[in-house]
Amino acid sequence: MSVAAGVVEVPDSVYSKRAFDLPTSGFLFTIPDSEIPMRKYLVVLVLATFSISFVACSDADSTAQADDAAPTTQASESAPAAITQQEVASAQQAWGEGIVEIGQAYTADGNYREVAADHVREFYAYDSDATVLFKPTLAAEDQFRGDFDEALSYFVGTEGTEDSGFAIAPYTDVRWENEGTVVDEDGDMAVAMGNYFFTGTDGNETKVEYSFGYIKDEDGNLKIVLHHSSLPFSPN
Repeated sequence: MSVAAGVVEVPDSVYSKRAFDLPTSGFLFTIPDSEIPMRKYLVVLVLATFSISFVACSDADSTAQADDAAPTTQASESAPAAITQQEVASAQQAWGEGIVEIGQAYTADGNYREVAADHVREFYAYDSDATVLFKPTLAAEDQFRGDFDEALSYFVGTEGTEDSGFAIAPYTDVRWENEGTVVDEDGDMAVAMGNYFFTGTDGNETKVEYSFGYIKDEDGNLKIVLHHSSLPFSPN
């Protein structure tokens, strides 16, 4: 609408008609016979109200459509990509390399405890709201390590406990053989099972069975929420 609210002076020539039309509005105004001789002013309020209402409704519809679309856009931007089997394999390889690095720092009289602390922070989800289920291989008294300090103790040892420091054995290599990896339907959790082999300084390998569960953090990095290790059953 291009007609604004205001007062329109009707020319005398129009009074010869019973009705006149305002082309820009599409509305027909009828003037009674009794009022034709008189000069009148028409207040075009109906047109202005219609124009304002039309614009307001259009703006409201546009805003509603934008609001409906916004959650989908935000969700797609914030949701991490689904976990892949290759990401699991890469995380396993990096974890094994981290164990070797802890042993190297220990052998070189370096700050191996700090190296181990970085390892736990990098690979385990202790710094999140997730529950971490960690059952190490060489743990009998304190079987389950539910927090950062307990996990760190297992890797580097704590005097007066059963922890002698698994990662400071030390080991020179960690080799993985996955039995399989399962990724859930939503792609936000993966579980892998198999055997890994730890090579000691004498060149001998120790075979250990494992199950690892992974989730992704906000930055898209895999974090361990399940780690179960055990030595293979021996009938002797």
